[in-house]
Amino acid sequence: MGGVNSHIVEPHALTGAAPVPRAAPPRPPIWLLVAIIGIGPFTMQVLVPSLPAMGRDLGASTSTVQLTVTLYLLGVGAGQLIYGPLSDRFGRRPLLMGGLALYAVASLAAALAPGIGELLVARVAQAVGACAGVVLVRAVIRDVWARDEAASVLGYVTMGMTIAPMVAPILGSLLEQNFGWRASMVACLGFGLPLALVAWLRLEETLPAPQPLPGLGAILRAYRSLWAIPSFRAYAALTACATGIFFAFLGGAPYVVVQGMGYSPVQFALAFAAISVFFAAGNWLAGRLSRRLGILRMLGVGTMIATLGAVGAAVAMVVFPPHILVFFVPMAAVAVGNGMTQPNAIAGALSARPQLAGTASALVGALQMGFGALMTFIVGLVEFGSGIGTSLTMAATGVACLMALRGARRAGG
Repeated sequence: MGGVNSHIVEPHALTGAAPVPRAAPPRPPIWLLVAIIGIGPFTMQVLVPSLPAMGRDLGASTSTVQLTVTLYLLGVGAGQLIYGPLSDRFGRRPLLMGGLALYAVASLAAALAPGIGELLVARVAQAVGACAGVVLVRAVIRDVWARDEAASVLGYVTMGMTIAPMVAPILGSLLEQNFGWRASMVACLGFGLPLALVAWLRLEETLPAPQPLPGLGAILRAYRSLWAIPSFRAYAALTACATGIFFAFLGGAPYVVVQGMGYSPVQFALAFAAISVFFAAGNWLAGRLSRRLGILRMLGVGTMIATLGAVGAAVAMVVFPPHILVFFVPMAAVAVGNGMTQPNAIAGALSARPQLAGTASALVGALQMGFGALMTFIVGLVEFGSGIGTSLTMAATGVACLMALRGARRAGG
């Protein structure tokens, strides 16, 4: 890749601090960035095939066990809002090492949790620790790669967020089948400790000039100013609803397939991994076609495909006999549509006020995780193993996507 400017001048978006010349910091290895950013989605997905077994082992209801996913998502959403401003003041490296340390301790606590309450607390701590990777890797890339190269690097690194959900359920199901669900949390510890060691040895500080720490009032004002923009609200809502379809499926699928239909956790994990392939295909289509067709046209196509898949899942669960393909084939369409929708919706949200793109990214991410958590909670209440509750929740969220898209069109793109 090409070089980086030896001196870059940028003001801080929230504080308006005077520009400070800075030398280009060192570039970390891309494989390390991929591993760091992948730890969050890996940890979320690795327990999903084991949810029914966890409920039996801990004597907890479906809705209570579902909180291990719901609260994890809330932890990720809240953590994203915290790490960004702190890393601008104190540096990327100390925040990342602190996050990985918290992750390791929380993983051990989850593996040893005597009851569902202790497990839930450990999962929240895991989420807050793991989401440091997502936030800080993006910040590191902005620090050390020139603007025209950053998109390419982000493309490679974001593969970690596609590969991790493919591998995690398969590994988690195999561990649960052979050693019990706690082995998945031990695997997280086994992943986190070496990663922390390598990051300590190979990842140098990339923040060239610490910024004044913005007060809570300044951060809230920045978020409020973004939310006042109609196009930002519409694109953020569309991003959250598109993500919500997936998390509704994620919340109900293990109960429908493993507990309701009687398939093994391994069979569920393999089918779930295929969904990630379809999502990647949608991402590929977005990359190939978005510049040619434009954001709104791509959003129209992607949202319609995702919504038809979600509604199709509800119809299929009513019309056809229970079968894993009846549940997963419509979800493949949802995944392709989501893959086309999310990059374009996020790009639209970030372009609402370019000088606050970092703040917009954090707010959109928090809204995604918050709405996703709400969907998993709702599914935990309405799903009893037949798939009807899950598919109806997905369909309702798909209709909400269409409403958000209408808002984006009214706002003028």
